[in-house]
Amino acid sequence: MATVAAKILLTPEEYIVKERKAEFKSEYRNGQIVAMPGATRPHNLLSGNIFGHIFVQFLDRTCEVYTNDMRVKVSDSGLYTYPDVVVVCDEPRFEDNHFDTLLNPAVIVEVLSPSTENYDRHEKFWSYQTLESLQEYILVSQNGVHVEQYVRQNGNWNLREFRSLDDMLVLASIECQLAVRAIYAKVQF
Repeated sequence: MATVAAKILLTPEEYIVKERKAEFKSEYRNGQIVAMPGATRPHNLLSGNIFGHIFVQFLDRTCEVYTNDMRVKVSDSGLYTYPDVVVVCDEPRFEDNHFDTLLNPAVIVEVLSPSTENYDRHEKFWSYQTLESLQEYILVSQNGVHVEQYVRQNGNWNLREFRSLDDMLVLASIECQLAVRAIYAKVQF
């Protein structure tokens, strides 16, 4: 007779202690630690291109842009996650004095991977929607030119899609523009 191992649930505090000592990043979902998969070359190029083009637009501004090492906490769901790119334009608020867990992102960008696409589109996005500070959620395909922009307007999330390298993604909430061609620079399909 096979035995089933019991799931060990951790508190958020236990997760943070373990995560700060861990060699590899993990998300915290519903009391469980979930290992983050490694990123592909296209994934790294896409997130790097987005980070770089936003960073340059912030040189003379107080806004900050972070890469996938900045953890975001979604208080309502208890989710801790590592978006590919995170932007904050208000004074950044952090969970504690380690300054490694952001509480008030304005824009979150996720580069879709085959193993995480469904989660990024649904459960993770539903959790992100509870963040009052979040104004835009961007999903970027690494399998072809396709960028989805969800914008919060009057309590609703409106979708715009971009499928041409000639398109311009306007991030009005942070006063930035990203040429789709720049997002996909050096990415081969």
